[in-house]
Amino acid sequence: MEAQQASPDSSSEECTVLETSKGTGSKGTGLTCSQHNGKVPALYCVPCENAVCEDCLNAEHAEHPTDSLENIVNQHLAVLQDRVDAVKNRLPQIRESVQCLRDILQQLNTQRSSIEEDIHSSFSDLHKTLDTRKSVLLMELEVTYGLKQKVLQGQLDTLLQEEAAINYNCSLTKEALDGGNKAVVLQTNKDVGERLSKLASQGLPLQPEENDQLDLVMEIEGLRKSIHNLGTVVTSNAVACQTEASGEGLEQCVVGLPTSVIITTRDKAGGLCKTGNAIISAEVFTPDGSVADGEIVDHKNGTYEFQYTVKKEGNFSLALRLYDQHIKGSPFKLKVASSPDDSPCTTTAANAASTGSSDGGARKRSAKSPGSRSRQKGVRRAGSLFSTPKKRVNPIEDDLIFRIGTKGRNKGEFTNLQGVAASSDGKILIADSNNQCVQMFSNTGEFQNRFGVRGRSPGQLQRPTGVAVHPNGDIIIADYDNKWVSIFSSEGKYKAKLGSGRLMGPKGVSVDQNGHVIVVDNKACMVFIFQPSGKLVTKFGSRGNGDRQFAGPHFAAVNNNNEIIITDFHNHSVKVFNADGDFLLKFGSNGEGNGQFNAPTGVAVDVNGNIIVADWGNSRIQVFDGSGSFLSYINTAADPLYGPQGLALTSDGHVVVADSGNHCFKVYRYLQ
Repeated sequence: MEAQQASPDSSSEECTVLETSKGTGSKGTGLTCSQHNGKVPALYCVPCENAVCEDCLNAEHAEHPTDSLENIVNQHLAVLQDRVDAVKNRLPQIRESVQCLRDILQQLNTQRSSIEEDIHSSFSDLHKTLDTRKSVLLMELEVTYGLKQKVLQGQLDTLLQEEAAINYNCSLTKEALDGGNKAVVLQTNKDVGERLSKLASQGLPLQPEENDQLDLVMEIEGLRKSIHNLGTVVTSNAVACQTEASGEGLEQCVVGLPTSVIITTRDKAGGLCKTGNAIISAEVFTPDGSVADGEIVDHKNGTYEFQYTVKKEGNFSLALRLYDQHIKGSPFKLKVASSPDDSPCTTTAANAASTGSSDGGARKRSAKSPGSRSRQKGVRRAGSLFSTPKKRVNPIEDDLIFRIGTKGRNKGEFTNLQGVAASSDGKILIADSNNQCVQMFSNTGEFQNRFGVRGRSPGQLQRPTGVAVHPNGDIIIADYDNKWVSIFSSEGKYKAKLGSGRLMGPKGVSVDQNGHVIVVDNKACMVFIFQPSGKLVTKFGSRGNGDRQFAGPHFAAVNNNNEIIITDFHNHSVKVFNADGDFLLKFGSNGEGNGQFNAPTGVAVDVNGNIIVADWGNSRIQVFDGSGSFLSYINTAADPLYGPQGLALTSDGHVVVADSGNHCFKVYRYLQ
């Protein structure tokens, strides 16, 4: 083995040159001194950072401090081991990140395939629509031409017949007129004279009775412009590790009062994202599960506002996620006080530390971005109906039959129950959101079955919020966090999913008279209608407060006329559409009076077309006729509701409601 050479920038002082021993001897050091007849070095020159033998100490290393070679080797071994351990400690993080990136790439590929399918399907539908319109125009042309041609051809035939008759009769008189004998003249006048008189005096259609106009008006230019701008591939460069949140709602809020948090999205380099459409989720929770409903408002400028209301005081966590990844500092520590005077003193510092900024910096960033807005919500009421009995008008004398459930994760226990459905064969189904399952009971409240495994793969549930039963017995579940709708058999075996790549946050589901699946997309503020096979039939709605717009829609029901009824949570109204998505009517406004709402949620329709609505913020159930006129309310005073969610009518005619705040479902008598 060649001797090691000193580097050009090393000390000019000559150092001992060592050779590596090829054998296993030399007391196991593996080193020999090349300058002193292969002596084995036992010491280590600290300044020169080299092993030396005893002879070296009497020569060039005489004045240098030394240490035992074994001690130095042991120190180096310890340092190397520490560095190896430190490097190996990064492997789990790398593997986790690799798996995360693979999942994102897989989802990206799935999204691309889904959008590609949508593009082909949409343009295929456009081609079919254009071909249909082409056929209609050609048919219209033929009908119009036929009518005109029939009139003109009939007129032409009449005139030609008259011309032939005149020529024929005139030819018969030619002999008499050319000097025939008296007998011929008399006979001709007798045979032809009267006919000639009629022909001469007969009215004829000499003026055209139709015209030749056939024109085509095609507004092609406007259509070309529309087609040129048709469709947009929406995305964002926002990443969770750079995205920040600010505002008072990060640290504190007051029970029953709405508050908000501003989320500012940034790209991988920390630059501000200036467009919207990022997928953000938010949740206020305790270790037992979610405790607050809210809405995320996209300001379309890279900032988002999470508006929420908490129903009880205490210490909570606020999780803010971008594409299912926690943003900077998430989850945050949140203090919920009973009144504005009970201001927290420790939460600010904790959150400032978690976000890497001071309290002052956090407060400075809490200023709302341009165009941001807060939607005023009514204060949540813990009681049912009205605070004073004298306000009750025309109550239906119904009573609570039974209630099932407590807070927990076992059979018959719930954590944030949401959607409710009832089957024709006497079953009640509950979407147990934070337990990631669906529980089934009989109409009399006996537990029957429970199914669902937490996860983000097909057949698993991440956050089931809506549930419905198809006429064929299949169970349809809206999975808010997985952004799709899952279909299970009546026994709870997974069959298929639909809406993947299209839905942003499905909340409620229902089934119409045609067996189509109606999905209320809370996050996209749209309603989708699918065939059970997954083919999109139609979709309608957008974010806003117009007749065909929504602000956080929740649940849906279908009446006997196949009309779709949607609860519009933040617009405090209920809207009715036909099966094609055309707006029919709406009713309700923000308030506590009869017919008013403070964020409606569950909805059902009875056999007479009356509409039953769960009024979340007012903690009551109201009843309306099919035109939206207030009729009455369900009497829930004996056991008050606390934030009711899904609602349904059982096969034996009772009302079942998810009493989310009380962690149970309740069944009431309902006199139809």
